[in-house]
Amino acid sequence: MRMPFTGPTKPPPGPFRDGFWRSPLRDQRLTALLGLILLVGLPVVIVTGLLSNDAYQPGLGGNALGRDIHGPLDVYLFGWPTHPGWLYALGQGLHVTLGLALAPILLVKLWSVIPRLFEWPAFRDPAHALERLSLALLVGSALFEFVTGIFNILYWYAFPFDFVQAHYYGAWVFIAAFAAHVVLKFGTMRDALSKRAEVLGTPGGARPLAAPNPAPATMSRRALLAGVGGASLLLLLQGAGQSLGGPLRFLAFLLPRGRTRPGPLGFPVNKAWAATGVSVSSVGTSWRLHLHGARTLELTREQLLALPQASYDLPIACVEGWSTTQHWTGVRLHDLAALCGVHAAASVTSVSLEHGTYGRATLGHEQVADPRALLALCVNGVNLSLDHGFPARVIAPALPGVHCTKWVSEMLFEPVSVA
Repeated sequence: MRMPFTGPTKPPPGPFRDGFWRSPLRDQRLTALLGLILLVGLPVVIVTGLLSNDAYQPGLGGNALGRDIHGPLDVYLFGWPTHPGWLYALGQGLHVTLGLALAPILLVKLWSVIPRLFEWPAFRDPAHALERLSLALLVGSALFEFVTGIFNILYWYAFPFDFVQAHYYGAWVFIAAFAAHVVLKFGTMRDALSKRAEVLGTPGGARPLAAPNPAPATMSRRALLAGVGGASLLLLLQGAGQSLGGPLRFLAFLLPRGRTRPGPLGFPVNKAWAATGVSVSSVGTSWRLHLHGARTLELTREQLLALPQASYDLPIACVEGWSTTQHWTGVRLHDLAALCGVHAAASVTSVSLEHGTYGRATLGHEQVADPRALLALCVNGVNLSLDHGFPARVIAPALPGVHCTKWVSEMLFEPVSVA
């Protein structure tokens, strides 16, 4: 009979030795409690992240995710709805806010199980090797998703890859590893939490995660949990500040571009005009909107203002988690489609004067048909500013902010078949 591989019997020095990890706070029930909180919260982060991906409508034109990552992992469930208008703001706000709030819990959970990451022997048998592999993927993908997500909130792209694509594929690795870990460890978590006679503040000497020779305690487990809870609450409030805005906006200390200024144009912007390279002359009197459909038209801003105008309160909701609702006025997209001879259901690709990855976006027929979807010319009763997309920008309900194209110069309407 083949004996299982056990490897060298003596562990190497350092973190593989039992006496290396001496915190008296670690035990199985603490880990189980933190795991239960993550088990409740992380599925919400996962689902809202996948729905955010669907809101980009990656199968259309040159949208952010649709450029070059079509493959077996792409899940596009449906055309993105336009009702309610705050749908994307709610989903992405939950995704970012809850993700931030769970970050301290995740870090302490990893701290609580770190002795397990340095088990010896590293692989006892094939089943143990598979469990260890799933754990490595879970820890690595969780840290990758949280760190890159927080960097994205801060607009700090300190990595040599595209955030959207890397975050998307990293999410699928995390989802698979998280599901495997839940299946493998759910019974252990349930058993640990069922030991109601144990008190969280009491060290547990014989439990697997407890240190065999603990160091003197400098704080209690209750204090640790209170600290983690306080950090999560603080991040939850800052997330609410950036997602809900209004009087809570001052709480958004992680939001470098989310501050407001007095006046009708003082609401936040993601990318200012000065950072785009768009020239003053290109948005001046020579600017024309080029419409393409059954026929091609060129319209000045004055001609657009002479068309029937509509006004609606609509949010700009960005992937970084912040949103703001303002009163927009402009020409309905379906009126522009009809103007260039497209009367059936149609998609529209808006092209900006700004060049680069996000210089164009395609909206589905659901957005074009919604009467609240506008080519906005004014906001809060005044003309758009350059920072807000003058001379014209797209605004539509439940739309990711990156698809609210600013400095629009061209719109291409294409009829689509609707089942």
